[in-house]
Amino acid sequence: MRERNEWNVADGMEERWRELRFGLEIEFVGGEPERLELLPGWTMALDEKQIDGDGEASGSELQSPPLRWEQLDQAEAMLERLRRQGAQANWSCGLHVHVGLEPFGEAALPALLEAALSSQEALSSLLGTSPHRRFYAPPITAEMAEAFRASGDLAALRRSGRPQSHRCGINLRPWSEIGTVEIRYANGTLEAAEVRRVVELCLRFVDGACRGQRLPDEPAALAAALGAPSGGYPPRADPPRWHRERIALENALLPQLTAQAAELVPGGEIHHIVAADGGVMVAVEDEEGSLHRFRCALAAGGLEPLGDG
Repeated sequence: MRERNEWNVADGMEERWRELRFGLEIEFVGGEPERLELLPGWTMALDEKQIDGDGEASGSELQSPPLRWEQLDQAEAMLERLRRQGAQANWSCGLHVHVGLEPFGEAALPALLEAALSSQEALSSLLGTSPHRRFYAPPITAEMAEAFRASGDLAALRRSGRPQSHRCGINLRPWSEIGTVEIRYANGTLEAAEVRRVVELCLRFVDGACRGQRLPDEPAALAAALGAPSGGYPPRADPPRWHRERIALENALLPQLTAQAAELVPGGEIHHIVAADGGVMVAVEDEEGSLHRFRCALAAGGLEPLGDG
């Protein structure tokens, strides 16, 4: 840790962020997640949607219990266990931090919303969010903010469109379920030092925002205002060419297939489209978050289902 005089912050601000609880969602590929020995309270989600270098589903997500700053050694131990198994955080992975709002309560939501509007781009830039990952962490728009102010309904902060982009990079919606705000911008990593820096920045950001601190819209200025590290975050990782081409194909097909996918799964939205024997595999996410896969042929009239995936 840095010495106190290295941070350019006002007296009394240095320690407050350490009082906040947080939770980690650590995405990775590979390893043997079903066999990983977990510390008490830690859980493993085995049905995540990250993909390996060959495009195969290989994703899992390690989830921490609510932690205090001084308990980060638990994360370091779990990261070491993942690395020993051969797990990796590749270009398809992210690191999400949930920060508890216990000291502030619901009254802090308007201040968090204003901080997001003023500094979400700076926060994303400071964390070095890979451009392709912005799809999973889009910004809160002025229109969404106005709808929330008018209604007080956190559903107003849900992005429309494909399932992966429903949750904004600064995601306030978990407040209604688990009392947190989620910061989704960090790239994936299994390096303890990088995780520590991300956690510190997120805690400082939420603490400053909830206390009404005016937060800058430029990355270096934001780090200085918060007293947070200005670098050392998980590095950008660009996707391979085949993935970029796949996304381009998906984007071309979506306007033609969206309505028919909603007929196959009422209320469903297309999650992804990949090549399959004799046609394509269309994965549609229902309103409960479950995926339904359909092997289809592409015809002039749209999709011709060949059977479930």
